[in-house]
Amino acid sequence: MALKLITPPTTPPAWLSEVKAYLRIDGTDFDTLLTDLLNSACRYCREFQNRSYVTETWELILDELPDLPLNLPRPPLQTVDSITFVDQSGVETIWDPSNYIVDNASERGRIDLAYGKSWPSITLQSMNGVRIRFTSGYGDISAVPPLYQTAVKLFIAHRFENPDSQDVPEAVHLLLWPDRVVPV
Repeated sequence: MALKLITPPTTPPAWLSEVKAYLRIDGTDFDTLLTDLLNSACRYCREFQNRSYVTETWELILDELPDLPLNLPRPPLQTVDSITFVDQSGVETIWDPSNYIVDNASERGRIDLAYGKSWPSITLQSMNGVRIRFTSGYGDISAVPPLYQTAVKLFIAHRFENPDSQDVPEAVHLLLWPDRVVPV
């Protein structure tokens, strides 16, 4: 099983201006540093929680047909964009969406077979024969939960004030832990 980022988020979940206001910084002297810290903090927090914040597209790659229902990683799930099978000859077939149902209301989005449907009769290639492409995230910046944005700002404030430090403030983990998705 592999998980591949196809389309990264286009913006971090906290605006630079909000970070500067949080740190009480005027002017543009630290904009480059703060942008780097913002990107680093967002990535750390997303990876710690195993979530998508701003809309991004992923591809879950499997060697065989999965047991169903299949929980998708990186919640919240917006859409399942495609399910593709690769046969032993390397021919790719996109499976019609009428064959499966998508649950994007659950905390971890799921895929299941539609009523009366079954997996196709296909001999998959020995590795990476199933590819599930999906879009996840809260949408734009304004939809990202405020607690996550606060965690990002705390991370940035700590690293800004302690540039040689590699540790993460406990408060960041306390804010992020309750909604962390632990891979199984």
